[in-house]
Amino acid sequence: MTTESAGIAPDHTEPTLAEDLLLLFQPGAGVSGTGAIAGEGTLFYALAGALVTELALDARVQPQGGGDRFAKVEAVVGHRPADALLRRAWDYVAEKPRGVQTVLAAIGPTLREPVLERVVARGDIRRGTRRALGLFETTVLEGDGGERRARLIAEVRAVLVDGVEPSPRVAALAALLSGSGTLPQFDQEIPWGSAVVTRAKQLEQGDWGAGAAAEAVARTVAATVVNSVIVAMAVSPRG
Repeated sequence: MTTESAGIAPDHTEPTLAEDLLLLFQPGAGVSGTGAIAGEGTLFYALAGALVTELALDARVQPQGGGDRFAKVEAVVGHRPADALLRRAWDYVAEKPRGVQTVLAAIGPTLREPVLERVVARGDIRRGTRRALGLFETTVLEGDGGERRARLIAEVRAVLVDGVEPSPRVAALAALLSGSGTLPQFDQEIPWGSAVVTRAKQLEQGDWGAGAAAEAVARTVAATVVNSVIVAMAVSPRG
């Protein structure tokens, strides 16, 4: 699959929030390096949530009618994104205002491969082959995410462990990571404890700090997205 078919548009070369989230899940270090990804069974909810959250951060979607309590999200007219994956999510919302749960369920199931292909195309991880039972070749994911994953982990750890006030993007990333239920798996990199749990829950609820005051709408949407991810994962079978 080429970078074009993976949805990396020539005019959008920066990684999406969904790519950053997938890279944090460290595909290459899955179950014995077999290509399994942390949270595999319900990963698509988190990836879909990352796309919707990024649309909100970019002021491309907003709560229908505004306010802290809302049932649906709507597209901001005239703000269709250039990026293929973001555009696909925006187009779905642009058809009519939709509930966040509905959006996640609709756009999430097909996201794993195109997002993974982007991460591979950027060179953060790579595909390799391995012989199973000495006979059959299987495709595996290799690599540790390199410098980009290390930087992302450091930024999330600084927020959750050291109390650094996050940028809106890092706040959203940490909130999605926490909402996915996989944060305890990162204990070696982000020490798990009561203070981390408390801060992660604050981020889930949209408490991103004083510096994020201008992103009020984005924080509202992100908090609803994360809550929807949590609810969806709670009622879904783990793969």
